[in-house]
Amino acid sequence: MQYKDYEIIDFHTHPFILEKNNICAHASHCGMSAERTLATFDGLGITRFCGSVLSIGSARADYATPWEQNLAENRIALALWETYGDRYIPGFHVHPDYVEESIEEMHKMHGKGIRLIGELCPYRYDWKDYSCDGLSVILDEAERLDMIVSFHSMGEDEMDRMVKNHPNLILVAAHPGEYSAFMRHLDRMKMSENYYLDLSGYGLFRHGMLRRAIDEMGAERFLFGSDFPTCSPAMYIGGVLLDELITDEEKTAILSKNAKRLLGL
Repeated sequence: MQYKDYEIIDFHTHPFILEKNNICAHASHCGMSAERTLATFDGLGITRFCGSVLSIGSARADYATPWEQNLAENRIALALWETYGDRYIPGFHVHPDYVEESIEEMHKMHGKGIRLIGELCPYRYDWKDYSCDGLSVILDEAERLDMIVSFHSMGEDEMDRMVKNHPNLILVAAHPGEYSAFMRHLDRMKMSENYYLDLSGYGLFRHGMLRRAIDEMGAERFLFGSDFPTCSPAMYIGGVLLDELITDEEKTAILSKNAKRLLGL
């Protein structure tokens, strides 16, 4: 198969309207804008993209509380959804220190047909424990609402406890990481058949990592992700499409088929 024969769904992005939501460290050298995002994805063959809105660190001063920031970014995600239409599958934020507010937000999003929570990024919102009681209550409700939770990989033991406590919830971890972190992801996949891994961030560039992942867990448990605009989608597309160790069928599964199944597309 040729490059353009593959459909690509990017499961991990952070689109933006305002400059404070453009988290690219080199944005001034990239000619980035909300208007150019679709052109960038079109040029790479990315047909749809998922994810939450984030802000650069200095933007925290604009908000009285982390929850106020979460709500503001969630509203931007909805605005982007209106702008981009079905090309964009919005993800939204919840926060374990604001359980009732988070559950109310989940029901509002569910009513709009939105099923994706995250990417959760605790370090940006003054929390750090995936196994805390507040998040556990939120995740119980997410399971009842048949939602998908994408989360930044951090805290190996805490992630283990989250998976053990919520085996029926679809969890998508972001970033394979280096060897030890990657192996812990595989261990969690063995704990729960509902645990998936998106390929953004560290790890994919290690030769043989993706082949090992597929050999141990099957191609059905991995999703293409780029972490745009922090990272270049072209790098991750190449990491999958140009890998001679991966079959056409496996590439198809990773680049779009698995995301379609999870998202009901």
